[in-house]
Amino acid sequence: MQKFYRTTLAMTENATLQLLDLAVSNAQEAGFEAAIAIVDRSGTLQAFVRMQGAFLVSSELAQKKAITAVGMSAETIELETLLESAAPRVRDGLTKTADFTVVGGGVPLYINEVLVGGVGVSGGSEEQDQYCAKAVADRCEKLSFL
Repeated sequence: MQKFYRTTLAMTENATLQLLDLAVSNAQEAGFEAAIAIVDRSGTLQAFVRMQGAFLVSSELAQKKAITAVGMSAETIELETLLESAAPRVRDGLTKTADFTVVGGGVPLYINEVLVGGVGVSGGSEEQDQYCAKAVADRCEKLSFL
């Protein structure tokens, strides 16, 4: 008999809030104000916070980073290198897409090697954003969703 459905892993609300809290704590420890977005595997926003002093543009960029990370199943900081060998029309097409960025700070989220979402951090240097996003991804891998 043919199956017409698939069971998938998904982040719970509690897990999403724990990850968001971790990102805020890491940004505070690193000394910057950030906007942080967490999306599910379809790129739908699940949680978002803009710390008090974060730049206004960081709000949009954090969401773009999270969506790009989950949509490409790759860290946004790696995409520039990955696209170097692509045809110009491919690079132009991707970079002109509304929810796409190659700015570091977007990282896909996995559980048991299954893509469950993405996180985007924006507001610090690219290195600070990347550090906070990676910490969230590392914690996500250790959370139990079952």
